[in-house]
Amino acid sequence: MVMLSRRELLASMTAAGITGGLLPFGLQRMAFAATNDPLLIVIHLRGGCDGLNLISPSNDPTFIDARASDLRVIDQGKDAGYSLANGLDKNIDFRLHNAGGGMAELYKNGHLTFVHACGLKDATRSHFVATDMIEAGVSTQLELAHAESGWLTRGIAAAGGSGGLDAFAISGTIAGDLRGANRALAAGDINNGLGAVGGAPVSSLLWRMYGARSDALAAAGKLALELPTIVDERIARDEQGHVIPYVAENSANYDSAGGFANALKSLARLVKMDVGLKAVTLDYGNWDTHEGQPGRFRGQLEPFSNGLAAFWNDIAAYHNRVCVVAITEFGRRLRSNKSNGTDHGRAGVMMALNGTLRGGRMYGTWPGLATEQLEEGVDLAVTTDYRLVLSEVVHFVNGSKPATLFPGFQPAGHLGLWA
Repeated sequence: MVMLSRRELLASMTAAGITGGLLPFGLQRMAFAATNDPLLIVIHLRGGCDGLNLISPSNDPTFIDARASDLRVIDQGKDAGYSLANGLDKNIDFRLHNAGGGMAELYKNGHLTFVHACGLKDATRSHFVATDMIEAGVSTQLELAHAESGWLTRGIAAAGGSGGLDAFAISGTIAGDLRGANRALAAGDINNGLGAVGGAPVSSLLWRMYGARSDALAAAGKLALELPTIVDERIARDEQGHVIPYVAENSANYDSAGGFANALKSLARLVKMDVGLKAVTLDYGNWDTHEGQPGRFRGQLEPFSNGLAAFWNDIAAYHNRVCVVAITEFGRRLRSNKSNGTDHGRAGVMMALNGTLRGGRMYGTWPGLATEQLEEGVDLAVTTDYRLVLSEVVHFVNGSKPATLFPGFQPAGHLGLWA
């Protein structure tokens, strides 16, 4: 392999007219656009989280008749769920699953809120179609066919890019929300650094190759080398260049977050780096509980809930700037199936987390569970369009109007997540 000296590389880059923030890894610290602007974090609960198992109308006779006790939140005994004040119906005792203790604390402290019976207006029960529609920010499959970008990409454009790293997907790939975003990066874990594949020698060769060109491919290559550097050079290292293990603040403990811990630590690192990010996405699944749901649902919810609480405690200094929204592609059927699980349904639950929202309460309109109130006689009906929730979240983050992010969307009413 050909090795370039620092002098040779600098000379070749200078000759090619590449300076400043486009110097290769290790030659200088990258410039980044630190801001005090809000940061939007979107968590995708992949697989179709059962909103009726997450937050149950625990004393509803119809619900009690439809499911065994281990597929709903009960209101008595040692396994009773957390009662949620400010419910959607004064006659119904809405309760959060008892594996959601961390979320219950966030709710009690007024930083977390839930929107029940929300989702897509389109009746699809396909994971793929529903996911694509939500990430594109559309309401019909016809609109999906014509969508050219993700709703987060449009939100970033409306806010004005940072000129550095606009968005990060804590995943192996860029999420559909960020389709069309040029200054976005994807990595499943940044806790071991984010250097170039192949290290400095490969990076140097790539810079030399792209440095002498000015076409679109070269520009894309330079950007692909530049963006990881913005993050990597902000990660603390010891004198030998080894990444220093992440230490959470405020005694936050990620141990009970299970496999979600590394993603959350990466997320906390990104928040504290303050590199001008506008949005971060991450995935948490699999919520596709067709069989054996009681144990699987608890196993999904407990690490998520505990991890979310630990993360929020860790970033206490950023509570008013960071806004987290969690969304799933759809909820699940009212009645359980023969495999002690639930099949694909319609309405689900969305969550929002921020230090200034009107938390500690539920939002939306409860449609009821009587057969005539169900969608197609089997599913919890969608009464709040998911785009209404996202519209209010993004309006808080950057002041964007719904039409900017969701063309053709006419909000019906106002939830009032923020006063």
